[in-house]
Amino acid sequence: MSTEIIIVRPDKCVGCNSCVRTCPAPEANITKMLDDGRFVTTVDPDKCISCGECVRNCTHGARDYIDDVEACMQRMAREKLIVLATPAIKTVYPTKWKGILDWFKSKGCIIFDVSLGADICTWAHLRAIENKKVGNVITQPCAAIVKYIEIYQPKLLDNLSPIHSPISCTVTYIKKYLRRHNPVAVLTPCIAKKNEFMDTGLVDYNVTFKKLEEYFDKNGIKIPNNAPNEFEYKFEEMQGQVGAVYPRPGGLRDNIWLHDPDINITTSEGVHKVYPELDMYAQMPEFKHPEVFDVLSCEFGCNVGPASGTKQTVFDVMATMREIEKEAKKRRKTGVFGGGQDKLFKKFDDELRIGDFMRGYKPTTPTPLPTDRQLDAVFEMMGKHTEEERNFNCHACGYRSCKDMAIAICRGLNTADNCIVHAKTVLTARHSELTAQHELLSEITNECLTLSDKLREDLKNINSNMDTIGDSTAKTSERAGVVNELLTNVIAFCNANPTMDASSTKQLVEILETTLDAFNALDDNVNVTNESSETIRGSITEISRLVDSINDSLRKSEKNVHEVGRIVESMG
Repeated sequence: MSTEIIIVRPDKCVGCNSCVRTCPAPEANITKMLDDGRFVTTVDPDKCISCGECVRNCTHGARDYIDDVEACMQRMAREKLIVLATPAIKTVYPTKWKGILDWFKSKGCIIFDVSLGADICTWAHLRAIENKKVGNVITQPCAAIVKYIEIYQPKLLDNLSPIHSPISCTVTYIKKYLRRHNPVAVLTPCIAKKNEFMDTGLVDYNVTFKKLEEYFDKNGIKIPNNAPNEFEYKFEEMQGQVGAVYPRPGGLRDNIWLHDPDINITTSEGVHKVYPELDMYAQMPEFKHPEVFDVLSCEFGCNVGPASGTKQTVFDVMATMREIEKEAKKRRKTGVFGGGQDKLFKKFDDELRIGDFMRGYKPTTPTPLPTDRQLDAVFEMMGKHTEEERNFNCHACGYRSCKDMAIAICRGLNTADNCIVHAKTVLTARHSELTAQHELLSEITNECLTLSDKLREDLKNINSNMDTIGDSTAKTSERAGVVNELLTNVIAFCNANPTMDASSTKQLVEILETTLDAFNALDDNVNVTNESSETIRGSITEISRLVDSINDSLRKSEKNVHEVGRIVESMG
């Protein structure tokens, strides 16, 4: 199980596929759709080569990397460390690199120059080629290249140079020849170097320039400036020479050609160029290979590596490299009048063994490609039924081709929902379904609105009738009151008038009293009718309000349906 180096912050991932698009490792990224419909891409550390291109290209802060700055600082507080400075420190911090090394020295660290290890690396390659100890080789100072070959092109391990990288050559020299065994930290612009250090066991801490600068800022550490274009420094051991140009594209080639310009060397750099060319190299017959294939993952070399954090432009960097080269060549010593043997290499011949600077590799079994039948099933699932659809190659998913996307889906690294053609197919089907639903809903809405209008008219009529009832009951109540009063007076008169026949008076009074009771009952009923009318009128008002609300909702619903239909139509 590989150690996690590239890390992902899922909450910041927007599913733009930029990481997939720029990644040269076909199985490093895993894209899934979350329950909320978002796409998030994570990293498989066993398949990641830690080239850092995704970190460099992610504009949303979803990708970052882990280095050893904090662990190194804690160890440095307890014991003396060996600190190796890679040559790129001079281009990343042209006016601060000496101050940074002085700061480490003030903490008790022992400072060595990796340029010296680069010189050893050049020497070892030249002697191995001269003595036929290697065939046609692919250079390996770049740890991302090494990991790519181990994981994805293990057949090229026979071509991968067995000579250690400049850093590992430096550490080997320190441990085997200087007998220094302190913990080792290296200041680098490279994320992938952590893999090399773990695989070889030679280095304890990968301290990247970017994280180191963040550490200085966080802790308020101020580094003094040094004058630009001053490239000498008092290292613990001798300072390297032309090996200082290794961080630029073709740096190893230029060093070899300085000693033997007849060696056939081809260079390649940049993730979108070097990895396809390595794949091409793997398909070529051996006789077509150059003697040396000098390769780097970063387009402009290690000087602008993904962990450099540099603020320098490529033109600044190359200008600085040119000055470094001039200064290094002045310090380079050869025989009489510059035509003899390189004295540094003569020292190496006398003191060093090439075998001490060799390394081995860890091949893996590549994941087999899906069968045509498996790919056909995925293409069908993606809605790609024709040859033209299967070669749409829009790159929206991040892959170079629809076939690469289908392969990723077969391997469980992506989902058909992340394919724009598949999404369009699904959207078209949903569009047809929504259109039918929209038409049906429109019909229902229109019927409801018609019925609602009729109900409103009926309520209006009821309300009008209630007004008539109200007027009638009011008049009846008024007339009943008059009659009531009249009857009361007649009864009183009859009872008080002695001239009237007693039996007739009694009979008349009984009739009048019965009539009065009837009018009282009528008055009561009229009152009840009035109260009921108010209740009914209140209910009618509430019903009218509800009808208005229903009508508003129906009209809004119809408007929304039309809007959805318009949007779906435009997307379809």
